[in-house]
Amino acid sequence: MDKITLAKDTIDNQDVDRLIEWLKTYPRLTKGELTTQFENKWSDWLGRKYSLFCNSGSSANLLMFAALLEGDYISPGSKIVVPALSWATDLAPVMQLGLKPILCDINMKDLSVDLNFLENIFKKESPSALVLVSVLGLVPHMNEIVRLCEKYNVILLEDVCESMGSKYKDQKLGTFGLMSTFSTFFGHHISTIEGGVVSTDDRYLTNVLKSVRSHGWGRDMDLDHQMKLKNEWEIDGFNSLYTFYYSGFNLRSTDLQAFIGLGQLDKLGGICEQRNKNFILYNKLIDNPYWNIKEDKNKFISNFAFPVIHPNKSIIVKMLQEKNIETRPLICGSLGKQPFYVKKYGEDDLSNVSAVDEYGFYLPNHPLLTEEEIEFISTIVNTGIKDGECL
Repeated sequence: MDKITLAKDTIDNQDVDRLIEWLKTYPRLTKGELTTQFENKWSDWLGRKYSLFCNSGSSANLLMFAALLEGDYISPGSKIVVPALSWATDLAPVMQLGLKPILCDINMKDLSVDLNFLENIFKKESPSALVLVSVLGLVPHMNEIVRLCEKYNVILLEDVCESMGSKYKDQKLGTFGLMSTFSTFFGHHISTIEGGVVSTDDRYLTNVLKSVRSHGWGRDMDLDHQMKLKNEWEIDGFNSLYTFYYSGFNLRSTDLQAFIGLGQLDKLGGICEQRNKNFILYNKLIDNPYWNIKEDKNKFISNFAFPVIHPNKSIIVKMLQEKNIETRPLICGSLGKQPFYVKKYGEDDLSNVSAVDEYGFYLPNHPLLTEEEIEFISTIVNTGIKDGECL
């Protein structure tokens, strides 16, 4: 059997042919009108008012936190709650911007934040914001998380990079918090080669995001916002071209990637449905008494990769690799044990995420995966689990 990879490119031959024809018109390739079209189409799909396209999901996270600071939504040195099971660049921007991260342990049902652990942090630490990560498309208990954030006046941010199209009670993840971030990197739900998106319903914040994305200048902001800042700082029209109102970066993407993204959005509904079907089949076939995911009618899971947590991880992973099936650790394991965190803060050993760190891995899921391949993979995993029980 050919290698079964974790992901397949969602940019197909027809997409490449369309791109070639468009390139033959010698269009502008840097950020321009197509970027705006992609952002508007993205907002329509998600159900938010404003979206900004940037060069990666990691940059989207950086942009999100920077805009909170520059827009005075939080203060320098503010405490930010980060799930201990998440991606490195959920945590890194918090550290890089001089904010104080507080790691939160996870629950073992959907692998998002543990609600009791989270509320204790809210009570004791009075953080300014929580970045909520929906792991591999699994759906957190959003009602309770929103309630806690409102009760303790904590800004809710959502990292939905692995969960594009997942829903809680028919509401898409990424529409619950002040801002949400997404990734359009190869292997994610849709691809623009590299890319990311920040979405929000807050118009003022959108203008700050636009400025911070492009060096901190004013020219990308809405005209009324530009005029307000020009008047405040007594800037004339000519000098405004190189006037920088916020501390910014260059996190822009390009119209070339936006062209690809416009076509990808047409496929996204079908991609999410197929990933969900694959997830349901995996969940039916894999017999894991140690840890499993319970079905919930309130949750639609647009699964990025299928998670497995079992003490016999090393044997199962070896069996998968011998059968030419790609697998990976379950995201970063525990961020509290990652070198870049330990060097600065020391090791943070949290019980649930430590179990995932030791026993967790994930399996391929993508729209081109066949039922036969899922059955083959599941048989190997089940064999490895039974072999482990006999040890």
